[in-house]
Amino acid sequence: MADDAVSPLPLRPDRREHLRLVPAFVLSVIVHLLIFGTYKMARHFQWREDALLPPGLKRDRHLEARLTEPPSAPPAEAPPLVFINVSPRQATPEPPKETPFYSDKNSLAANPEADQDTGIPKITGTQELVPKTEDVPRNRFDRLQPMLPAAPAEPEPPAEPEAPATPTPPAPTPAPSPDTAQPRPAPGPGQLALTRPEPALRLNPGPAARPRPRTLAEARARLENQPPGQKMKQEGGVRRRLEFAALDAKATPFGAYDAAFINAVSQRWYDLLDAKRYDGHQRGKVVVQFALHYNGRITDMTVLEKTVGEDLSLICEMAVLDPAPYAPWPSDLRRLVNDNQRRVQFTFFYN
Repeated sequence: MADDAVSPLPLRPDRREHLRLVPAFVLSVIVHLLIFGTYKMARHFQWREDALLPPGLKRDRHLEARLTEPPSAPPAEAPPLVFINVSPRQATPEPPKETPFYSDKNSLAANPEADQDTGIPKITGTQELVPKTEDVPRNRFDRLQPMLPAAPAEPEPPAEPEAPATPTPPAPTPAPSPDTAQPRPAPGPGQLALTRPEPALRLNPGPAARPRPRTLAEARARLENQPPGQKMKQEGGVRRRLEFAALDAKATPFGAYDAAFINAVSQRWYDLLDAKRYDGHQRGKVVVQFALHYNGRITDMTVLEKTVGEDLSLICEMAVLDPAPYAPWPSDLRRLVNDNQRRVQFTFFYN
C-alpha cells in the first residue's frame, strides 16, 4: 500500500527546468567575463596583485610574504678612501668634486708644468706605491743617554812649608751702616729659602742638538709633522699650475684624527725597524686590517696579505698595537659613525 502512494521521479526534465538553466548559464558567463575583464584591466594598468582583496586577506598575504622572502643582499659598500697628507700651502677652501683621497684639509690637483690636461697631476718622484706629493725626510732624534758617573777628585799635592810671616795687627772692622744689607739668617726646619743655584759642570749634555734643516721641504715637514716618505712618480698633467704638486683631496671629519693616528703608527714602525737593524734585505708589503674602537682600543687584528717574512709581518702588527690605546674619538665623530668601531686597513711597504 505504501509503494503505491509514492510517485516515481521523472527521468527527463520538463520545460520549466529548461527555462531555469538558461538564466543560470547566462549569469555564469557574465561573471566569468567580469572576472576575466578585471584581470586584463589589472594587467594593463599594472595593479598590485592584492589590490582587490579584502583588508584581512591583504594583511595575511603581507605577513606570509615577509616570512617567506629570502634575506636581502647587503648594500654595496662605498669604495675605500685613501688618506694623504695635505700641507697648509696645498690647502684650498673649495673641495674637489670626486676623489679617492681624503685628508684634514681640502686640496685641488696642481703641478708645476701645465702643458696638458689629463685629470691627474704630474708628479716627478721615485716610487709608485704610496700617494705622496712631497719628499719628507725622516728625522732621527738621538735617544736620551744615562748620566755618566762623576769622576773621582784628584788628590792635591802636599803644601810646602812656608816661612813664618810677621804678625800684623788686625784691621779695624767698620761699623755697619743702616744702608748696608745684613746677611739673611739661615732658614730653620720647615722654612723655604730663595737662593741662586750654584753653577755645576754637566758631564753629559744630554741629547745632541737637532741639526738645522738643509732644505725648505725638510723645514716644512718638521713644521707640519708629516710621516716620512718619498713623493710618488705619476705621469699626467692638469691646467692648475703652482710651484708644487698637489692631489685632489677632500676634507672629512676623520681627517685630523687619522693624521695623528697614522703618525703614531708610522713612528712606532720605524722605531721597531731601527731596533731590528733592518737594512732592506727583504722587499714586499704587508696588509693588515683591524677594528679601531671609539675609545682608542685595537681589536680583531688580521693579516690580509704579506710578501715578506714572518718577522717583518709581526713588526707591522706591533706598530699598530704598541701605541694603543689611542686618543678617543671626539663627540662629533661618534655621532657620524653608526657603530662603535671602524674597520681600518693599513698597507706597509718594504722597498
